[in-house]
Amino acid sequence: MFDYIRDPAEIYRKSFATVRDEAELSGLSAEEADLAVRLIHSCGMPEIAGGLEFSQGAVAAGKAALQSGATILADVEMVRHGIIRARLPAENPVRCTLHNDGVREAASDNSTTRSAAAVDLWGDALTGAVVAIGNAPTALYRVLELIEGGAAPPAMIAAFPVGFVGAAESKDALIAHAPRLGVPYITLKGRRGGSALAAACINGLVGQP
Repeated sequence: MFDYIRDPAEIYRKSFATVRDEAELSGLSAEEADLAVRLIHSCGMPEIAGGLEFSQGAVAAGKAALQSGATILADVEMVRHGIIRARLPAENPVRCTLHNDGVREAASDNSTTRSAAAVDLWGDALTGAVVAIGNAPTALYRVLELIEGGAAPPAMIAAFPVGFVGAAESKDALIAHAPRLGVPYITLKGRRGGSALAAACINGLVGQP
């Protein structure tokens, strides 16, 4: 009754060919363009190519950290579950502390969000980790505050917080301060983002569709 492509390999090939045909990738390095294609594929929006921001060497830093077994720290469970663990290169731990005991109380005591309070539980795990933010601007802000306060930085931040309050601003803060803090990053400027993009970024760094 319906005429549609059923072959998974052909769907994959045609999808990525369409992204490369429709997205403006000319300003990106080959590594950045490959990752941009995967990010676009995850959300169906070639127009985000112009808003993707890669700090110098960010893709290489993320790949190297993952290859060496770095922990992946996610702000929400949707990001954690979107990362394909079976294909991680070194059985990398994937952690989300949003639902840990005491997070809700800490957020209330400090007049902040649970996402920001959960970041405080990362502790020493932040050092050399790959951070994936797919929901909360306050989580990204808190990571930056911790590094400003003297915490050892992660190996890379994949920053895709989404929303109408603080999302664009938190990513602008990352872009403005990360070079001084010595933190490589990949982000999508503006309000758009989300858990699918954050997970796709991590999956893309290890060569997964």
